[in-house]
Amino acid sequence: MKITQHDFPTLHRFPVHWGDMDSAQHVNNLVYLRWAETARVLYFKAMGVNTRFAPGDTGAILAYQDCKYTFPMTYPDTALVGVRTVEVNEDRFTLETAIFSEHHNRLAAITRQVIVPYDYGALRKAPMPDAWREGIRRADAPEPARDK
Repeated sequence: MKITQHDFPTLHRFPVHWGDMDSAQHVNNLVYLRWAETARVLYFKAMGVNTRFAPGDTGAILAYQDCKYTFPMTYPDTALVGVRTVEVNEDRFTLETAIFSEHHNRLAAITRQVIVPYDYGALRKAPMPDAWREGIRRADAPEPARDK
């Protein structure tokens, strides 16, 4: 199945900086993960997940991630980054993040991240909050249906 920009309710724009490139003259692999991380935090905010928590709070923790690089981006360009939930389980959910090259109008990387609710006071996994399930539905809703 081909992934396109239209598969994501929101795209975030990140300019490619000259310093994002490595000695091979393409965007360093770590930069793609930073873009995915920033888009993931914005997705959490769209879900209503508090990203600044204190001991005793339940927060999201990254349990796993991978990244498949499909096209080497270079400066100048703009990364268009979309996030969506692709699976919800009892104790975790899986995000998919796609990074597109605006200049070349194509997919540059695709990532998956497993997110686990975590009790930062007890230092262990927590049950999936019902509010997160509703937040996922909200965050993945098409743009016109979203709460502004």
